[in-house]
Amino acid sequence: MRVFSGLQPSGNVHIGNYLGAIKQWVGLQRGNDALYCIVDVHAITIPQDPKELRRATLETAKTYLAAGVDPQKSTIFIQSHVPAHAELGWILSTLTPLGELERMTQFKEKRSKRDAVYAGLLNYPTLMAADILLYQTELVPVGDDQLQHIELTRSLAERFNNRFGKTFIIPQARVNKTTARIMSLAHPGDKMSKSDPNDKTRINLLDPEDVIRAKIKSAVTDSGNEIVYGPTAKPAISNLINIFAGVMGKPVEWITRESKELTYSEFKNNLADAVVQELIPFQQRFNDLKEKDVLSVLQAGAQKAAELASSTLKDVKKKIGFVL
Repeated sequence: MRVFSGLQPSGNVHIGNYLGAIKQWVGLQRGNDALYCIVDVHAITIPQDPKELRRATLETAKTYLAAGVDPQKSTIFIQSHVPAHAELGWILSTLTPLGELERMTQFKEKRSKRDAVYAGLLNYPTLMAADILLYQTELVPVGDDQLQHIELTRSLAERFNNRFGKTFIIPQARVNKTTARIMSLAHPGDKMSKSDPNDKTRINLLDPEDVIRAKIKSAVTDSGNEIVYGPTAKPAISNLINIFAGVMGKPVEWITRESKELTYSEFKNNLADAVVQELIPFQQRFNDLKEKDVLSVLQAGAQKAAELASSTLKDVKKKIGFVL
């Protein structure tokens, strides 16, 4: 199957991004035609410091590689290196009623937190649709907070196909229910976020071992002391169980069964051991990567992606009446 997904180069990549997205990608690259993008054009829908954006873009690419996304099996590239994303995004925006964009949950949430809102933020979903449809994507691994955007993508594809003839494959979303929504360590009612000013709310992939252990030790827990899974009744410990399950690659039921005799403190110690065992080797691979080698991978990926994208974009332009 053709698989597409991407991550914004903004803030520190954390364990929620890793378990919810990147670790899935590593598995999906086996036996599928996978494209994984660093979506820097999406990142500038809110103001960015240019130097920080460049640094974060390259670090995100290094994160993909260190986590096991293999350029021999997957196409890894930067969104802005393939101008077809922006072109198709604009075309799709002309087919999207304003009301549909204003109803997007993420837009409403971000608008409520900002004094100034720019048109790019409103048009984020049409650009995301272009990212996906440009490559005739069949499968999109996403977190559950992106499902509304995938539904809009499917709607736009069907709308275009009905108006101009069969053009786009209708993509399907894939959500890993255990790791699709890793929550804050301090506020288990909120999703773990790269932009949260409180660094203790998340485990960054590049946190040193002592910091990882301290953050897990200080993570909030629920009343009582049983290691029981129940996101509604016991959201804090359930979140830690989800992290444990994601890191170990085990079902939630296995984690709770193996931990049922433990105290919260003992459980947190075991979780910290598992997270450290997962992230320290990742950090070593990350630090070994050279910028010139990463750029070489990104350039080769952009060339391959551009070739795939050009075929779709040419077909779209022809069908809507552009002179080619």
